[in-house]
Amino acid sequence: MAASPGSGRPSYPSDVTAKQWRLIEPLLPAPNTDGRHEKHPRREICNAIFYVLRTGCSWRQLPHDLPPWQTVYW
Repeated sequence: MAASPGSGRPSYPSDVTAKQWRLIEPLLPAPNTDGRHEKHPRREICNAIFYVLRTGCSWRQLPHDLPPWQTVYW
C-alpha cells in the first residue's frame, strides 16, 4: 500500500485523490477563526467518511490511523 499524501499512513482505496479534493474542499464550511488549529485535517476526515461508506464498517471500527470516530461521525 502506498502512503496517503501528507498523512504518513498507508492509503486506502477510499481515499480521495488530489483532483477529487479540489472539488470537495470548497464545499466544506470555512474553518473556525477563533485561533484554534484543527486537530485533524479536513481531508483525513473526508477520507474516514468515505472509508465507512465504501467498506460498510461501523463508525467505531475505523482504522486507528484515521481520525477517531467521534470526530468523523457528523
